[in-house]
Amino acid sequence: MNDNQSVVVAALKQAPGFESVRAEDCTLTRLGGLTNLVHRVDVHGRSIVVRIAGAGTEEYIDRAIEAHNASAAYEAGVSAKVLYTDPATGLMISEAIQGIETMTPALFETRSGSAARAGHALARLHTSGQTFQFHFELFAMIDEYLELLSAKQATLPEGYHEIVAAAAPVKAALAASPATLTPCHCDPLCENFLDDGNQMWIVDWEYSGMNDPLWDVGDLAVEAGLDSEQQAELMHAYFGGTPTAAQHGRVEIYKAMCDLLWTLWGLIQHADNNPAQDFWAYATERFERCQQLMNDPAFSDHVHAVKLG
Repeated sequence: MNDNQSVVVAALKQAPGFESVRAEDCTLTRLGGLTNLVHRVDVHGRSIVVRIAGAGTEEYIDRAIEAHNASAAYEAGVSAKVLYTDPATGLMISEAIQGIETMTPALFETRSGSAARAGHALARLHTSGQTFQFHFELFAMIDEYLELLSAKQATLPEGYHEIVAAAAPVKAALAASPATLTPCHCDPLCENFLDDGNQMWIVDWEYSGMNDPLWDVGDLAVEAGLDSEQQAELMHAYFGGTPTAAQHGRVEIYKAMCDLLWTLWGLIQHADNNPAQDFWAYATERFERCQQLMNDPAFSDHVHAVKLG
């Protein structure tokens, strides 16, 4: 039995009904995850997902809030059923969703209708009437991440503070036309979307909270690398028709702002020596894309449309 198997089985034993499970009865499959140890465990005819929180994530993730929001997402009909959580350690054990493909940018490009199914899933979540704990506040989180990086004496990409300052008109436009907050995923990586061909499911609620719902739409468009046609498919499915100029503008604004925020997240991973990938490259790539989006002549038009509401 390898080290991961012993750790995962020991974690699974904490869930009700699995106290007496034996390692020899379990088949483990490693799943994706940039910061956590995640496995599907097939045991006694059931498939269970065991998520063990990564070291250092407690600095910026409240696991009690995550547990509440994950259960609310299940009630909304878009996510897996949570079987057990331990907010003190970040352990989460959930039912596995069967018959799915874990999405990637390539699959969003090649799986017919996937952008539309994702749009429908996000709309289902946002209109569910569920209440998430935590308010996802973009500019407050930027400040919080900058403080963390300062404490770690980390290096920022050249020009980062200048781009934050250049985002002041975005902040003003969003404040002038505030959105009605809804339960949002807030971190819609492609890999957090599971597609069975009829419905898209969403998992991993670490960063979730009440937020402007169009953050999720804009962020997914960036994460999936959607071209203009695919983004139009996503938005048409989400809105049930053609978006207004203000709605389209919010999506475009958040495409840039998610890169501004997740640049800092990547730098935190780099400072913490997370070995999952080259997080300096991840952060600088996102920052460069943010600069390109904000320097596009159409960006100011989108900001103006949002301000007008």
